[in-house]
Amino acid sequence: MMKTAIYSKLQKKIISVTLLVSLAPLLLLGVTIYYQFARMYRTKVQEQLQYRAWAQAEAMDLFLKERTAILAAMADTHTFNEMIEEKILGSIFSVMNVRAGAFVDLGVINNAGQQLAYVGPYELRGLNYYQQEWFGEVMSKGIYISDVYLGYRQLPHFIIAVRRQEGQNPWILRATIDPAVFGALVRSAQVGKTGDAFIVNEAGVYQTRPRFGGQILTESGLDTRLFGGSTSLMELKTQDGVAMLYAGSWLKKHNWLLLIRQEAAEEMGGLFTTRNVEIAIILSGILAIVLATVFTTQLMVNQLRESDRRMNGLNAQLVQSDKLAAIGKMAAGVAHEINNPLAVILQKTGWMEDLLQTEDLKSSENLDEFKTSIRKIEEHVERARKVVHGMLGYARKMEPRLEDVDINDTLKQTTSLLNNFARINNIVIRTDLAPDLPILASDQAQLQQVFLNLISNAIDAIGKNGVVQISSIRSEDEVHISISDNGRGIPEEAHKKVFDPFYTTKQSGKGTGLGLWISYNIIEKMGGTITLASKEGEGTTFTVKLPIVVPEKK
Repeated sequence: MMKTAIYSKLQKKIISVTLLVSLAPLLLLGVTIYYQFARMYRTKVQEQLQYRAWAQAEAMDLFLKERTAILAAMADTHTFNEMIEEKILGSIFSVMNVRAGAFVDLGVINNAGQQLAYVGPYELRGLNYYQQEWFGEVMSKGIYISDVYLGYRQLPHFIIAVRRQEGQNPWILRATIDPAVFGALVRSAQVGKTGDAFIVNEAGVYQTRPRFGGQILTESGLDTRLFGGSTSLMELKTQDGVAMLYAGSWLKKHNWLLLIRQEAAEEMGGLFTTRNVEIAIILSGILAIVLATVFTTQLMVNQLRESDRRMNGLNAQLVQSDKLAAIGKMAAGVAHEINNPLAVILQKTGWMEDLLQTEDLKSSENLDEFKTSIRKIEEHVERARKVVHGMLGYARKMEPRLEDVDINDTLKQTTSLLNNFARINNIVIRTDLAPDLPILASDQAQLQQVFLNLISNAIDAIGKNGVVQISSIRSEDEVHISISDNGRGIPEEAHKKVFDPFYTTKQSGKGTGLGLWISYNIIEKMGGTITLASKEGEGTTFTVKLPIVVPEKK
């Protein structure tokens, strides 16, 4: 449990450090690139918007300049008397519209403000403009372009007027510009779903109709003083909190401000798309880095765990080897110290048997009891000798001695040794031996020791009333020997331990835990394997796989 916590903590630290080192530069690079690109993109958008405002202001200046020039040319090339002839004035009006266009009407006004001649769709003949603001401006300046006003016709319009002097009598040639043509020309600068283009005067009053939220001659709410002499750009928010970009440029021929308006979000749409793509790429990179980091870290930590487990296994084997070495030394000492006394005991029991043949002891009423005691002494001496021999056998790892071995014959011999013991416990040993097994070059004594151990374990696992099934088959270049029982089975958590030295599933005092370990080592030295298949409550099967080694010809 402690090591699991250590490995978990180590894994978290490695993942944290790796992600910090990997993601910090990626995020920093992404943020830097985005802000650099955003700055460049915003600058480009602003420059484009400013250029559109400047170019459109130049176009409107040219529009007014052309119409002012043609109006002045008509006034310069015709006398006052010619102009007041409406037939001639109508011809001049037609020529002006052919040359430039966008003229609604044309009128001639004397120095008293009286309109003496008029060509156009409105009933304006004979009206006096002396009190109109634009009249004084024309008379003082010579050329004048008015703001949009209602005038006598009660419709929004603006005029271009020029003053001419004939002797002592000045007069004015005045033309009205078509507001629909002028407004359409202004609105040609608007682009996109939220784009707008319009003109306001110095007071911020609309001179052309905006696309959104406003009418001609209404207050725009804009402070025109914010826009300098050159083309200016600024960001303002509407009452709804929507950020709007304004680019404004003053017309040179008139105190009008041409404005191009666009929602900042629409202008920055490309930037937002780029930002979203960048975020998607960075998130994909982060996800890939996180998955790769977690995967490699888990792989590395699992390898460390596996190495630690193997090391623990090696340490355990080393400890067991030390134990076996101690057992070997002890067994050698025991064999030396005990075998001699046992031989003396056996010798004395033989002598005692000889004494029982004398006439005095033959007639003893305890003769049978003496003989029984002597046989028990001999039996227990032999048992002691087997224990010492078994200890030596467990402690020594004898190399296999190659000889010709018939596996089926070895199994039959081993089974015959245990048949009586199995029969006493009502256990049936069944065999299913393949007849085509080859003769192997192996060690029959050690194989018999392995089979004896496995079959004995199967009988012990059943206890009473059961079946032990022994089978042998050939599979390609191997011989498979299976020993199955229908006993109590082995718990799953014990499967990896059954071949460890001194581990046993038997009750205390009924097993040393060395049998399977010795068997495993014997088969391993022969180049084979022992595998276990068991389910608790359903029985156990041990399978021995031996390579087919053909004996050398003799």
